[in-house]
Amino acid sequence: MTISLTIRALLALGVAGGCTLASRSLIHLFQLESYQFPGYRKSVQRNWRRSLEPGLMMTVLSVALLAAYWTLYRHSNGAVRGFVTLAVLALMVLGGMWCAKLYQDKQAKKPLVFTPRVKRLYAVMAVVYTLLCLGMVSWVSWPFTLCLFPPLLPLWTALAGLLAWPIEKLISEMYFRDAQRKLKERPDLIKIGITGSYGKTSVKFILGTLLKEKYQVLVTPASFNTPMGVTKVIREKLRPAHQVFVAEMGARHVGDIKEMCRLVHPTLGVLTSVGPQHLDTFKTLERIKHTKYELMDAIPTDGCCFFPDDGGICRELYDQTAKRKYRVSLTDTTADVWTEDITVSPEGSSFILHAGEKKVRCQTKLLGAHNIQNILLAASVCLELQLTLGQIARGIGKLEPVEHRLQLIHNPGAYTIIDDAFNSNPRGAEAALNVLKDFSGRRIVITPGMVELGAEEAEFNRKLGRFMADKTDIAILVGKKHTRPIAEGLAEAGFPEGKVHQVASLNEATALLAKLGLPGDTVLFENDLPDNYSEE
Repeated sequence: MTISLTIRALLALGVAGGCTLASRSLIHLFQLESYQFPGYRKSVQRNWRRSLEPGLMMTVLSVALLAAYWTLYRHSNGAVRGFVTLAVLALMVLGGMWCAKLYQDKQAKKPLVFTPRVKRLYAVMAVVYTLLCLGMVSWVSWPFTLCLFPPLLPLWTALAGLLAWPIEKLISEMYFRDAQRKLKERPDLIKIGITGSYGKTSVKFILGTLLKEKYQVLVTPASFNTPMGVTKVIREKLRPAHQVFVAEMGARHVGDIKEMCRLVHPTLGVLTSVGPQHLDTFKTLERIKHTKYELMDAIPTDGCCFFPDDGGICRELYDQTAKRKYRVSLTDTTADVWTEDITVSPEGSSFILHAGEKKVRCQTKLLGAHNIQNILLAASVCLELQLTLGQIARGIGKLEPVEHRLQLIHNPGAYTIIDDAFNSNPRGAEAALNVLKDFSGRRIVITPGMVELGAEEAEFNRKLGRFMADKTDIAILVGKKHTRPIAEGLAEAGFPEGKVHQVASLNEATALLAKLGLPGDTVLFENDLPDNYSEE
């Protein structure tokens, strides 16, 4: 007995529809990796079970439904066959919906956002799956070929992303040009670019707060530091009343900063730091240095560049810059902006800010000496824009910690929390641990370590373990595989083995903290790995 081509096509559409819906977790991984194919491939490899199981589940479902369909079709006729066909088709689609819900990460820190881009990707995937399934229905063994299709869902998702890329490129360029046009219509707008391996978000928000003492300021929010993120802010948030636009510029590849400068055309450029960050994509520190300096290359001859004096790469880049420039330092009195009489405590910091022959006493609630350097960078930009020292000091006094960046959370009658979840680099982790060291009572660190540090990642985490050994009393390590180098570093530094606890998830870590934590303890949450690095 043969089944007509029409019915085969309907069943193929059922499989295609089910597979499209079941691909939710793969689309989520694609979004978490900013739709970049190398990152998606690595995420699939790291999360192989989460990536393969929806397709395997759809295979089992397809085999069961097609086998049942074959049996029922043989023993029925007419309207009954039509009803059975539609029932199986519906069950395929419902099965895909069930798989999507079953493998949805309900505790995801960044859940799937159904942006227009995601909706377009779903549409392309539906077309891809449909064409692939329809192409199989002419085969003699077509039921079995349909069942072979779902296990390859990670591959088909990548194919859909590849086919959608030209569309997305066209749409992105259209939005990009619209944002360019909007900025071009504002020749009076002061445009500031901020980049660096770390510290750029903190400097951005500090600068925004200080500038508000004199100007109407638009600051790119949260992590809107990609070309499309900055484009979105310009198109949706920029108003005629704004006098200053501050754009954070992140980078994962050579040329990323250059692309954002093509959009913003900043006249002032701030470099916060250069160090090992995103080494899995940059590969070398030299390429990171080159990429960060793309901002300074884009500053016009009548513009100005701002550098911290780190005694290393940033100082080297300052020395090679021929444009008008500022250098800030915590200690060097020859710098353009510098400090003395620094006092750092769990309540904040106090210092005297020097700018040439002028000085002013400043106080801030921000924690750590590294934040004073961030303040100096922002203050130097404010001096260039003609703010007085009094206005700058007043703005510094208004500063609040950036969410998840050394954010102090007091719990009366319980332990104090230092939330540094958004830090994921060696220098930032060391700064956070130095802050923790200043607190009295027991000190507890909860961390999954650092990622995206390339081939040296394990060694960086091992160094982190050695560094934290004398700054904490209890270490709770999240992710037993990834944190093994941290545990090794702690052991090398003589940290008591009984004070090291390795758990599988952040939920387990917080449950353990509830048992171990005592009033008066200080708990540092250092880094919080994205969902695509989960070991669960």
